[in-house]
This record gives sequence, C-alpha cells and structure tokens, in this order.
Amino acid sequence: MSVWLPSAPCTPGTCVEPTGSATAAPRAVLRLAAVAALVLAGVALLPLGGRVPAEVVRRWCRWIVRAAGVRVRVTGTAAPTGGTLLVANHISWLDIPLLGAVRPARMVAKAEIRRWPVAGALAARGGVLFIDRDRLRALPDTVDRIACALRAGQAVGVFPEGSTWCGRAQGTFRRAAFQAALDARVPVQPVHLRYRLDIGTASTAPAFVGEDSLLASLWRVVSARGLVAEVEIREAIPYGVHPDRRSLARAAQPGATVQPGWIHSALVA
Repeated sequence: MSVWLPSAPCTPGTCVEPTGSATAAPRAVLRLAAVAALVLAGVALLPLGGRVPAEVVRRWCRWIVRAAGVRVRVTGTAAPTGGTLLVANHISWLDIPLLGAVRPARMVAKAEIRRWPVAGALAARGGVLFIDRDRLRALPDTVDRIACALRAGQAVGVFPEGSTWCGRAQGTFRRAAFQAALDARVPVQPVHLRYRLDIGTASTAPAFVGEDSLLASLWRVVSARGLVAEVEIREAIPYGVHPDRRSLARAAQPGATVQPGWIHSALVA
C-alpha cells in the first residue's frame, strides 16, 4: 500500500450505479466540448500566474462544473484568507474545480503526473505540489514544502483520504498534511463534497474510482441528467485548537454518515 495513496475498495462495477435518465448524445457532446474549451482557456492564462484575480479563478472553476451539466449548491461561509490548508473528501475529478471554487489553491498531486506528456508540464506551471507516494523518507520533505507554501500566505488543497471513494463510503483522513498546517500555524478549512440528483437522492455517477478511465467518467457525467454537486464549507479550524495532527485530522473529517439503503457493496461482499 502506498504511503500517500491507500487503495479504496470502490470500483466502477460495484459502486457506480446507472444514472437513470440520460441527456441526448448531442447535448452530452456539447457539454464535453464546453468543458474542453474552458480548460484550454485556463491553460492560456497560466503564464499570468497569480496576476489573475482570485474571483475570476473561482468563477472559472465553477463554470467547468456547470459546463459538464452539474449544478452547484454551496453552503457555509467564505474560506479564510492568507495561508490555509483546504481539505475535502475525494469522490470525483469534479472535486478539484469545486475546491477551487471555494478558494483557488495549490493542489497536492502524485509525482507521476509530472511525467505525463503535456499535462505534467501544465500542472507544474500551475503550481501543483508533487509528492512521492512510494518513498516514506520523502514524507518530511513533502510536509515541509506544503508548510512553506502555507507560510507564504498561499492556500494548499489536499484530499487527505489519499484515494477516491464512491461517496457511499469514505476513507480516513491521513494525518501528514495536517502536520504542515501545524508547522505553518495556519487554519484548516474543511470542505464536504456530495453528489446528488435533483430529486434529492444520492448519486455515484460522478465517482472516478478503481480502474475507471477519465474518459468514461467524463462521459458518464456529461450524459447524466439532473446531477447536483453540494459543497459544504464547514467552519474553519483555527491554529492552536487541536495540539496534534491526529486530533486535527479527526476534527476536519466529515462524519461517516451513510443513508439507509446505501451500504457499500464492496465492504459487505
């Protein structure tokens, strides 16, 4: 098992349920094209770096989600300014723009992405903090780099579960990133993400789990009808409230609530 990326029991076959009603294929293609156009627009603005206003970045992140046909509902107060560790549960590739809609942040990502053609270079230019998941000895250096970014007044976004889950179950927040917040003496901003249908029932359609391909997940989202992303911005945890990373991680983790009928099939098999 990787130090940074533990395996989740979620798989497309056991966890991802049919979306029910689906939009027509031409509309799904238009949604996919709109997402691609917005991503390319963001790539074109990369050379401007921090000169792009935060509000523009937030709106751009939200537009990506909306372009995919997913409505966004945000509850809670604005995230703190200055150095802040943003943490959230991890379900989908949609989580990244949703977290950026809360507050633009430098994301933490696996080092393998840096070696990807084109995408790796773009991620590096976008300020991504790369981590080596398989080298335990690299962990202190990774924590230190996150802490340095936080001390510089930047927001850093982390998915502490270390892997995507389907939303019917969730992983435990791993503690290393919280040590960076303690070292930098900055607050932690917990964000809870959920995906539902507009009729109110929970949906696993946006989940990007197991051996699922990005293209398959993209198509599942853009072809679904009535998807809603719920973003709950919980109360920020000020520095000093929790003296150690274990209690801080526990306080930041969303409660493990499972609705009736939503028993994780991979866990009970």
